[in-house]
Amino acid sequence: MNDDPAYETESAGIRVRVRPSYLAGQSDPDAGRWVWAYQVEIENRRESPVQLIARHWVITDAKGHVEEVRGSGVVGEQPVIQPGDRYAYASGCPLSTSSGSMVGSYAMTDDLGRHFEAAIPAFSLDVPGGRRTLN
Repeated sequence: MNDDPAYETESAGIRVRVRPSYLAGQSDPDAGRWVWAYQVEIENRRESPVQLIARHWVITDAKGHVEEVRGSGVVGEQPVIQPGDRYAYASGCPLSTSSGSMVGSYAMTDDLGRHFEAAIPAFSLDVPGGRRTLN
């Protein structure tokens, strides 16, 4: 992972750590487009394997516009994470404002087929050196 600030939470024996970073080279503020990457690390602290089945994101821009994203797995995968192991992936998010936030959850199953939710911590998307203007 990189040196950007990390946001983390643990729920249901699953620790989720997120590190967002602003992508100036892919952003075009004059056209109203700001882009962030985020790296996610999911650690299974349970005593049995788990599988990530789906994701749910709530993305809010600085004007208060909310977009919800739901989908199967992450980056085209539905990983099985063994006890004590970690799964990491990277993705991105464009916004029409220079700041925003994301929060969400992963739908998971345990080795007995029981479904549960693992929280994704709320994290901010901010241009370095910029002023945060979330409502």
